[in-house]
Amino acid sequence: MVQCRTVNLVVQQETLDRVFASLADPTRRDILIRLGAGPATISELTEPTGMSLTGMRKHVRALEDAGLVVTRKVGRSRQCRLSEAPLDSAMAWIAFYRRLWARRLDGLDAYLTLTTEDHDHDAPHASDTTPSGHP
Repeated sequence: MVQCRTVNLVVQQETLDRVFASLADPTRRDILIRLGAGPATISELTEPTGMSLTGMRKHVRALEDAGLVVTRKVGRSRQCRLSEAPLDSAMAWIAFYRRLWARRLDGLDAYLTLTTEDHDHDAPHASDTTPSGHP
């Protein structure tokens, strides 16, 4: 059972690595934004970029390998559409770490508030000193 969970964790990490690597590229993010408006062929994705079909195919293949895009052959062209499952995994990962860091930062804030209050109580007040600055 432990080995199965370990293998599953490794697969999840590899999937996240591919998703984040794909999202790190601005051209691939632009492709995802375009596909957010609906399916498009590789030729349609290429038109506004001035990129070669071969270059666009490489970007689409990377997005497909990451599971972010699904393609299918339609006649002589390849239709592309978004696939949301890997983004859901990435969002779950981000949400987990957002909560983790929020708790840690809340704890740091509480600690700093306490130490500041303690420091304020230990420091001599201006009314406790003479004009020369000594008690």
